[in-house]
Amino acid sequence: MAQLAGDYDDRQEFWKPAVPLRSEALEPADKAAVCDQCGADFLTGARFCHVCGAERDAAVVSRTPSGARVWRDLSAARRAMGQTIASLIALFLGVICLIAAAVTGFIYTATTVLDWQAVQIWRIEWLLASLAMFAAGILLKKR
Repeated sequence: MAQLAGDYDDRQEFWKPAVPLRSEALEPADKAAVCDQCGADFLTGARFCHVCGAERDAAVVSRTPSGARVWRDLSAARRAMGQTIASLIALFLGVICLIAAAVTGFIYTATTVLDWQAVQIWRIEWLLASLAMFAAGILLKKR
């Protein structure tokens, strides 16, 4: 059992690479997550190694979704819901109209009854527009 503990003089410091428990340590599954120079694990999203300063491969670091990937995800969601592009646009506009109806009361403050009635009419107009957009989104849906 004592051979599994390793050497007690080897101490893990935050700036040193991890000390393996055994000399026959397993190889990491993601080879790009390990520095080629010193063998330390890269921090998430790091461009340089925090131990030796070696530069990481730029293709590995930039894993942000590109425009084509976002579009693929959007089209996959559209197909899963059975929507057309026109119906998704109409539903999106309906949500915007609902948000505008909710925000109208916060933006315009009513000091008189006449002001309050005007704010309520604007709110009703936004709600009617959202209702029309939702109806259009439902009617434009694929059958």
